[in-house]
Amino acid sequence: MSTTNVGASILAGSQSTTSSGGLGSGIDVSELVAAAMANQTAELTTLQDQQTQITDQQTALNSFNTDLQTLQNSVFALTDPVGQLTQVAATSSDSSVVSAIAASGTPTGTYSVQVTNLATTSSEYSAEVASSSTPLTTGTISIQVGTNTAVPIAVTSSNNTLDGIAQSINSANAGVTASVITDANGARLSIVSNTSGAPGDLTVTATTGLPAFTKAVTGVNASLTVDGIPIASTTNTVSSAIPGVTLSLNSQSPGENVTISTAPDITQQENAINSFVSAYNTVIGDLNNQFAINPNTNQPGPLASDSTLSLAQSQILAAASFATTGNGSVNSLGDLGISFNDDGTLSVDSGTLATALQSNPSAVQSFFQATSTGSFGANLTSNLSALADPITGSIATDITGLQQTQTALSQQISDFQDQLTATQQALTTQYNQVDVTLQELPLLLAQVNQQLTAIG
Repeated sequence: MSTTNVGASILAGSQSTTSSGGLGSGIDVSELVAAAMANQTAELTTLQDQQTQITDQQTALNSFNTDLQTLQNSVFALTDPVGQLTQVAATSSDSSVVSAIAASGTPTGTYSVQVTNLATTSSEYSAEVASSSTPLTTGTISIQVGTNTAVPIAVTSSNNTLDGIAQSINSANAGVTASVITDANGARLSIVSNTSGAPGDLTVTATTGLPAFTKAVTGVNASLTVDGIPIASTTNTVSSAIPGVTLSLNSQSPGENVTISTAPDITQQENAINSFVSAYNTVIGDLNNQFAINPNTNQPGPLASDSTLSLAQSQILAAASFATTGNGSVNSLGDLGISFNDDGTLSVDSGTLATALQSNPSAVQSFFQATSTGSFGANLTSNLSALADPITGSIATDITGLQQTQTALSQQISDFQDQLTATQQALTTQYNQVDVTLQELPLLLAQVNQQLTAIG
């Protein structure tokens, strides 16, 4: 509102018989203050609009950065030398007898395994007594594990019950675990070796008067053959018989040859590549949404004018289009059945991908995992690192810049609001004084008229 209009409002107020706000005769002080501050209020609104725009940019950029990090992780799963592309599946023709798992990078092979007997864990038990707290005579219980030196357990008046003896044995670190078993016949002391196989076989003796011990299980080694080679193992988990393969012996089956086969884990490899494609498509979708015109608002995304995002789009698309040479039958994504759609996203032909993984797994691994800069994996990793590095990446730099701008703008708005508050208070005081003056005018005019009448 102009000065002339403010003056006109005051004049109109002076001619009114009503009071605005209870302070004057027809003067709306709040309206006059708002009119005087209209330009400044509009400036504050402009700053707040800018703050909202930057907030929208920050939200969109942080979301894009999260998706970019997910893409980077999916690429790492492909380029990792011990990642999903190097996973090997081990299968058994009879897993009830022996099952297997293979370590990453284990060569393809087939092995014949025969399990003669399983490794056992030695145990002994005592003759029963009435209860676990029945007092026993004193003496000594000797516990020997394998060929180790026997450990004597003294039974005195302080521990001469099965409960007390079990506690003393467990505290002696004798290589066994003792417990009390109670049934309808009474209570017995059970002693189980902590070591399986022959090295853990127990010999338990007790002096006269104490309950005698009986061997429940003799500790023996597992016995098996791998391709006819005899193997002995103190446990039923055998990791040294086949390089890279851990066998789990589940039951003995003399005379049965179980076939263990190792081969690339096609399922995990397909999952890793499909995860990469999904993460890539999410990132491209984010970029497309920023540059596309929203039909509802007729505006692009908040980052449409961000040069960093334009650079990211060109770098990612170029990296995905990258092709190498001299890598056998796999030199581009197209050789894996991965093709580009019109919007820049990728589609996977699962049949072509499975064929490539089955027919030439080493070429697929080399395509992603070769360390030279000429490989697809190394090139893509380099491009993503330049964008997504949390410290030096261009996206991180952009996020930092927006945060600094937001902080400065917030301070500017805060200072401007303080200024507006002070201005509003000053104007309100001034217009209140005008209101009081206008309120006194009718009385002054009546006094003048009375004086003029008296003179006349």
